[in-house]
Order: sequence, then structure tokens, then C-alpha cells
Amino acid sequence: MPEGWDPGAFKERIDNVVRVFLAEEAEHLVRIDPALTPMAEQLQAAAGHGKRLRAAFCYWGWRAAGQPDNEALVRAAASMELVHAAAIVHDDLIDDSPLRHNLPTAHVALRSAVTGRPRPHAAARSLAMLVGDHLMALAGQLFATSGLPVAYLARARPMWAQLARELIAGEALEILSTGSEPYTEMSLKVVRYKTAKYTVEQPLLIGGLLAGAAPELRGGLSAYGLPLGEAFQLRDDLLGLFGEPEHTGKASMDDIRGHRPTTLLAEAWQAALPGQRDQLTEVLGCRDLGEERLHQVRDLMLALKAPEAVEGLIASRVEQAVEHLSGLPMPAQARRALTDLAHSATDRHH
Repeated sequence: MPEGWDPGAFKERIDNVVRVFLAEEAEHLVRIDPALTPMAEQLQAAAGHGKRLRAAFCYWGWRAAGQPDNEALVRAAASMELVHAAAIVHDDLIDDSPLRHNLPTAHVALRSAVTGRPRPHAAARSLAMLVGDHLMALAGQLFATSGLPVAYLARARPMWAQLARELIAGEALEILSTGSEPYTEMSLKVVRYKTAKYTVEQPLLIGGLLAGAAPELRGGLSAYGLPLGEAFQLRDDLLGLFGEPEHTGKASMDDIRGHRPTTLLAEAWQAALPGQRDQLTEVLGCRDLGEERLHQVRDLMLALKAPEAVEGLIASRVEQAVEHLSGLPMPAQARRALTDLAHSATDRHH
């Protein structure tokens, strides 16, 4: 690890900021009416997990510009995790996913709050949508009240608007292309806008902008961050089908059941012969898929060398990202930390 960089200790700092901030917000909601307790609990649960990578990239965008460790910056970086929590709640709602981190997703957990009410499933989904909306609003509030000077915050505000716009665009593109014939170009565009940018590139740039980074450094951070963010999501897509649920915390067949436009599926589809496409067509969008079908789909993907193709895309993007760091004007510690993050974010075994 880079000298002075302890990812575990940093995660604890971010966890603490998020925990205290959302506990205070939960109290505000419950004071309005105790009936809001389930909502308050889901606000906290939605942001209670994760490796805090987005906060780490924001932090190292700041440090790359030569700024020292700063508690106010840590609070600002923690706001990236609330953006992620909001995106997760909305994504699980759109995909109708039952599990996240081996726990019921927000729209599933909130069903108990509306048991016996008219249209309880629709009501629970509506409550989850509001939880996600509120988390995004709270992300902006935490950022604005981080304690950094107003002039610093103003430098990053346009990037916040871009982050929200592109995150929504990516999610919408996934919805619009779900169920259509898979092809790699569109799947990579969905990856880029739905996940890659807000996971790596934009947190880095927000950290850099807060620190007053020069245009040359910001351009280099973007050139590092975009391919790395794509590699991160490509790894996630592989784990979505080939990872074990006890490790990934999600159901293995979610992407297949939802006929989602993943790059893994696109690569398989392009490589498939007509009979193999028929096999894929039989399972895409089918909600009732058991373990036997899971193994059949995995075997077919392996036969088509789709995972191998995606691994190649991941490796090339990580290499491209790290290469962009070598010539950038930044402290050696930041370069080492960002190099380490490039590998730890994409070489996940579970």
C-alpha cells in the first residue's frame, strides 16, 4: 500500500461520516411522524455497505492536486457514497431485484410498512423511490455543508450537475435497450454513463476541482478514470453471472432474467451460432430460472468465450488507466494510491 494510505482506516472515516449524518436525518424524519420510521431505517440501510471506492477516488483527486488530508474534504467525499446509495435504490427498484448485500432491497424491505394497505407492492415501490430521491438530495446537502470554503465548492458544482445528468441518462439508456438485440457498442455506452463515470471519473474530478487542480491534471484524471470505471462495471457484470450469491450479495441470474444489455451478453450473442442464439433466447427475460438453467447459461457463455472477451476488455482498460498516471504532475503518494485502487477496484474475487 502507498505510504500513509490505509484503505481500511479511510473506509472507517467515511462510514462514520455517513452513519452520523444519516442518523441525524432519520431522527428528523421520525420527529415529523413515527410512521416514517421504516423510511428512516431504509435511508440508513441503503448507505450502510460498500468499499467506499467513490469516496476514495474523490479523496485522491484532491490529494493528486497537492492538497493535504482534510476532514472537511472527507465529508465532501462521503457525499459520493450517498449518490451511490441513491443509484442503488433506484436501480434495484427498476430491475425489481430482491437482494443487495444479501439483504432485502429497499422496495422489498418496505413491504412490511404497507401490509394490509391497498396495492401494497406498488406502495412499497413508491416508498423506495422516495428513499432514493431523498438520498440524492442528502448527497448534495452533505457536500454543501462539508465545511470546505464556498469558493472551493463552487468550482465543483458544474460537475455535480453533469454527474446527475449522465447517471440518469445511463439508467434510461439501459431501460430503453433492455430486451433488444444485444450489441457491444450500446452495452459499453450504458456501462459508461450508468456506472463508470459516477464511480471513478467524476468523483476524481470533483476532488480535483475542489482542490483547484489545473486543466492538465483534470484531463489526466479523466483519461484514467473513464476506462477504469468501465473496467469496474465490466467486472461487476461478470460477477453478476459467475459470482456466488453469498459473496456478491445478489441473485446470479438477475441480468439474464431482466434481459439487460450487459457487455457479457452482447459478446456472447455476437459469437453465437443460430442454435446457440436460440438457447439464449429461451432464457432471456424468463423470470423462472433455477440452478440447472444457471449452469446451462454459464456453460454456454464459457463455450462462446464471452467471459474471456470481457476479461480482455477489463485488462486493456486497467492498463490504459494506469498508463495515464505515469506522466501526470501529482505527488508520488497519489500516483501509488491511484495505481493500487485501479487494481483493487477491478480484480475482485467476490
